[in-house]
Amino acid sequence: MEKKALRIIFMGTPEFAVESLKALVEKGYNVVGVVTMPDKPSGRGYRLQPSAVKQYALQQGLTVLQPEKLKDEAFLTQLRQLQADLQIVVAFRMLPEVVWNMPPRGTFNLHSSLLPQYRGAAPINWAIINGERETGVTTFFLSHEIDTGKIIYREKTSITETDDAGTMHDKLMVMGAALVLKTVDAVLSDTVTAVAQDELIENVAELKSAPKIFKETCRIDWGKSAGELHDFIRGLSPYPAAWTELCGNGSDQPLRVKLFAGELISVSADNLPAGTIRTDNKTFIDVVVRDGIIRITDLQLSGKKRMKTTDFLNGYTLPEDARFC
Repeated sequence: MEKKALRIIFMGTPEFAVESLKALVEKGYNVVGVVTMPDKPSGRGYRLQPSAVKQYALQQGLTVLQPEKLKDEAFLTQLRQLQADLQIVVAFRMLPEVVWNMPPRGTFNLHSSLLPQYRGAAPINWAIINGERETGVTTFFLSHEIDTGKIIYREKTSITETDDAGTMHDKLMVMGAALVLKTVDAVLSDTVTAVAQDELIENVAELKSAPKIFKETCRIDWGKSAGELHDFIRGLSPYPAAWTELCGNGSDQPLRVKLFAGELISVSADNLPAGTIRTDNKTFIDVVVRDGIIRITDLQLSGKKRMKTTDFLNGYTLPEDARFC
């Protein structure tokens, strides 16, 4: 089949998905429709804001559908009228079978992990939090259970000590777009050989999941090791961000603080309690943990903007009994 003959519907919402849609458009693939989330209120005036995918799609003159409910008959009728041969899903939402089973060549999804590891909503975050040194992207055909369909392709990349969720997001976004094109080309040439995920699982007990992250998930437990804490902080940076509370600050109410980055320092902490803060109130904030020290380099007080430690200390003096609790 010729490239222009393959009718594609693209489904996605955030910036991560735009890169894949952009690659399809710029390489001349026939995207006949784009499905994205309804506009959401945002900002001070709570004005309705279109998704990143919608903004790009409209710039390209593409047909955009924004269903509230994916089983709505009016939406399903619109979808059928587009007569897609293939559907591509990148960072969207769980699809009902009536949608993913509609096109004759199936529906494939781009997932930002090396499936079957890290099935779920937050694979980038959890891979870093768990101290992985390798991750990647996967394309797979959708099936009934989320993130369990037959794998088409996987591409690997390393996670360095300086990577955080933000840098890995951008790295996998670009890798993922290239893998989407590779997958579409395989569909076009009828060379897809999909592999059941069960064939790649040697030990079910070793499978790691990537569940949705909530506010309480992000609270720092200072009783963990320095390595675990370092991975936890960067695995949630810049969003949604790891947080803790600043206690002993002369107030009855602790102050909430988000931590975005830190450095590991392997020196003795003189048996001080975990969470103890050591600072010169000018250039550094060190936090004692059970096997070393974490030097905080980027942080944000509740209601304030994110800043470097030196800038923070330029306007805020930590009391002698300050600690993270």
